[in-house]
Amino acid sequence: MQETSLYAPVKSFLEKHGFAVKGEIGGCDIVGVAGNDPPVLVICELKLRFNLELVLQAVERAAACDEVWLAARIDGRKRGREADKRFRALCRRLGFGMLGVTEAGRVEVIVSPISPFPRKDNRRRSRLIAEYNRRRGDPATGGSTRRPIMTAYRQEALACAAAMTSEPRRPRDFGPQSSRAASILQRNVYGWFERVGYGLYGLTSAGHAALETWADQIEDRQESDEPVATTPLDQMAPSA
Repeated sequence: MQETSLYAPVKSFLEKHGFAVKGEIGGCDIVGVAGNDPPVLVICELKLRFNLELVLQAVERAAACDEVWLAARIDGRKRGREADKRFRALCRRLGFGMLGVTEAGRVEVIVSPISPFPRKDNRRRSRLIAEYNRRRGDPATGGSTRRPIMTAYRQEALACAAAMTSEPRRPRDFGPQSSRAASILQRNVYGWFERVGYGLYGLTSAGHAALETWADQIEDRQESDEPVATTPLDQMAPSA
């Protein structure tokens, strides 16, 4: 059993409440966004069991979002921390929500989140929203650790690489693929590109290998509509 097994049920749960959800954004297992100007930002951290480490992760995330949720596996025998009144009281005191995921994939609200005091880190919040908006689709499963995260930057670099397989290109040729093409080609973070002439770039062998490795992740970078929240999560009633 891995934390990634919780991702799909929790994602579906948040989507039903009007959030557009993506995994592994800025080190967070799940980021949900709803509405705009400003958007409502929700972070959810996943663990197989409710424990102190999960609470500490939530504390670190709290300043960057509007709501923090802790999600973990539960069973009908209520032997975990979800059955501990002290643990639930701690989450309430901190303003964190608790979601329990059953073996059947059902998600239960154990504790609803509240905001007991101001805790905004606007700079970090802005970085999360910017990464969320730049990333196309939902290419990273929340809780995964064995494969490099498909960030928006990596997506744009792959789009540039895919566009120059047949011939070298100039940064100005990449308008549809990336607004950051010049910086991506010049910085060459992954070693995929090389300068082959004045202002002209081609693919290295590492670039060709990357296209094969990430073939399943190369997709059209067209904007998609995002759902708008209709029910704030802090108004959802917890389960018994």
